[in-house]
Amino acid sequence: VQLQAFGGGLVQAGGSLRLSCAASGGTFSSYVMGWFRQAPGKEREFVAAISWSGVTNYADSVKGRFTISRDNAKNTMYLQMNSLKPEDTAVYYCARKRSLGVPTTTPQEYAYWGQGTQVTVSS
Repeated sequence: VQLQAFGGGLVQAGGSLRLSCAASGGTFSSYVMGWFRQAPGKEREFVAAISWSGVTNYADSVKGRFTISRDNAKNTMYLQMNSLKPEDTAVYYCARKRSLGVPTTTPQEYAYWGQGTQVTVSS
């Protein structure tokens, strides 16, 4: 399984970005997919996750601002990020969970990771 995240960049506070995660080499549609992020000097943290059927889970810090979605026909997952804040600055990673089931928040439950894409929000 290979995951490739892209779409990051530099944006001013209050702006928007859309991240994409393209999957190949495995079954995409059956598994939970998630977004995590890691800022310098901090641990990797959960952002959002989505089940095969579209059930979603969000970190409290992004609820109401970020929207996760997936297109199983295209083996692609998205993260629409609106009202961005400087504290959203981080490397964003997409991941596929080890097993089927619900969209959980623990990084250790995710087996496959993309290379990350940098999101920088200026104040």
